[in-house]
Amino acid sequence: MTTLEELMNAPAPASAWVLERDCAETGLDPQDIRDEMLRRIGEMRGSIERGLQSDAKSITGMVGWNAKGLWDSPDVLDAPLLKRVQAYAMAVNEENARMGRIVAAPTAGSAGTIPGALIGVADHLGLADEHLVAPMILAAGVGKAISKRMFISGAAGGCQAEIGSSAAMAAAAIVELLGGTPRAAVHAASMALMNTIGLVCDPVGGYVEVPCVSRNAFFAVHAVSAAQLALAQLESFIPPDEVLGAMASVGRMMPAALRETAEGGLAQTPTGLAVTARMEGKEGGEAAGGMVELPMA
Repeated sequence: MTTLEELMNAPAPASAWVLERDCAETGLDPQDIRDEMLRRIGEMRGSIERGLQSDAKSITGMVGWNAKGLWDSPDVLDAPLLKRVQAYAMAVNEENARMGRIVAAPTAGSAGTIPGALIGVADHLGLADEHLVAPMILAAGVGKAISKRMFISGAAGGCQAEIGSSAAMAAAAIVELLGGTPRAAVHAASMALMNTIGLVCDPVGGYVEVPCVSRNAFFAVHAVSAAQLALAQLESFIPPDEVLGAMASVGRMMPAALRETAEGGLAQTPTGLAVTARMEGKEGGEAAGGMVELPMA
């Protein structure tokens, strides 16, 4: 599979089509793939559970208590799905920041989005992990289609490439979980992508912590929103593969300062520079650099 259009026009369920194509390409046994996917779901759940229970600081001290703090707090909006999805996503990324075990999906920096959204929705609905295998296979298929057209790393295409890809994969997976069509799944992915275009990668100090942890929480909710729209038969006005092309084009235009180099954005704020200086053992001295002003087009 090389395009989202192919997947959109595949027979339902979309995950079965993805699995069939993958097995034909790799020679792997379908049941082995299902078993491995279930194992990875278990790893995702493990990182969620550890993250929700721990308030240990990350290696920089910037994060580590957010997921547990949200999970233990009162649900003031009376929105249990929203709270669950956000807390699950942050739990995974804080585990990553503590050098814990996570499943990159598709990257470590965006590892919380899929488990936050997909497992969050499943737990909200009382669905067992076995129900998540087919949606995860579809998510993998969407990720593969995206990778054929554009970047999936922040260093290559900005955070739009990482968190956009993970949100698209999660959105399609949720549609599959809830019985949506291949067309709805792909349009969910497309809407998740098109509303992520232009997002920069500006981690403070170059560490995958700020704004990465909270960004996964936001975009897990973004994925759920895209799935809900698609299940209501709303579609992306721009065809999905054209959305991919647009995002890839924006990634190529994005300056290096905004692609995971910590040379722009939040990383170059006074606080961001102070944290970087502290981590480099320069606390008390002047941090090099400053806010980068990019020329107007």
